Amino acid sequence: MRDGEQLALPFTQPAAMATTLEPISVRIADAIRLTGIRRSKLYELIASGDLETVKIGRCTLVPVASLHALIERARQGRL
Repeated sequence: MRDGEQLALPFTQPAAMATTLEPISVRIADAIRLTGIRRSKLYELIASGDLETVKIGRCTLVPVASLHALIERARQGRL
């Protein structure tokens, strides 16, 4: 190591190189907030099979890809 150099922690990146991680799934409350769909409508979409969920223990998760697909189908008038 040269004078004036500092060791960086292994998980530290310069701000320009930092990447943001997009979640692969969100909880029901977050799905409601992200889409603007009412809670009751979201549960209707889940019950009809139009929106996929994943159950892990007591936690119900909605894959973000399923939210994107739902919005795309709605845009195309197929919902």
